[in-house]
Amino acid sequence: MCMTDPVADMLTRIRNAGMAKHQKVDIPSSNLKVSLATVLRAEGFIKNFKVIADNKQGILRIYLKFIDEKEPVINEIKRISKPGGRVYVHSDKIKQVKNGLGVAILSTSKGLVTDKTARELNIGGEILCTVW
Repeated sequence: MCMTDPVADMLTRIRNAGMAKHQKVDIPSSNLKVSLATVLRAEGFIKNFKVIADNKQGILRIYLKFIDEKEPVINEIKRISKPGGRVYVHSDKIKQVKNGLGVAILSTSKGLVTDKTARELNIGGEILCTVW
């Protein structure tokens, strides 16, 4: 299987697992995905995650979070910048997601940060995805 966009694959697996009411989802690991999971956990979109060593790249296991054990906390998780069309923004052009209810996750010179942090640090970057 040829994987052209591992981040989109990760977001799709999280979205599908949430809709199927799974407690956890396993994703092939990478440093970028671990950073993304760290931001999702810090923002309260997922319960937790861990990296399980295998003899290849490792497995990133994400524990999903639900409201009343029924509704997934993540309503929508969307890829913005794609390999075919990268989306970069300047710090003063970063828009709020759903009037501040959601977050945009940006890849910046300071690593992966939320739109709010990027505005505070006055840095722009590539918008990887939005979550709400």
